Amino acid sequence: MQMQIRIEEKLIAQFNCQHLEVINESHMHSAGLESHFKVVIVTEDFANQRLLQRHRAINAVLADELANHIHALALHTYTPHEWTDLYHQAPLSPKCLGGSKKVSATL
Repeated sequence: MQMQIRIEEKLIAQFNCQHLEVINESHMHSAGLESHFKVVIVTEDFANQRLLQRHRAINAVLADELANHIHALALHTYTPHEWTDLYHQAPLSPKCLGGSKKVSATL
């Protein structure tokens, strides 16, 4: 099964999603196929939860995938109200700097 579909199915089973996007961003990175994902999830389940609680809930659902398959997972977690305030758009992912995270000496 494709990792993207596996992630979607697990999140749908766990959360009452009003909106869910699972985006395979592996092509933007050097670590290989199906290793980098971005999740945008909108659910009332996140009401009255801090960001850390939301992320921990998703990490718990995807524990096996994170331990064995996924190198990076960008999480964008919103309540329906927060999502409306953002005009239904999550932030764009930054460009990959590669494994070395090189920083210019001129900074």
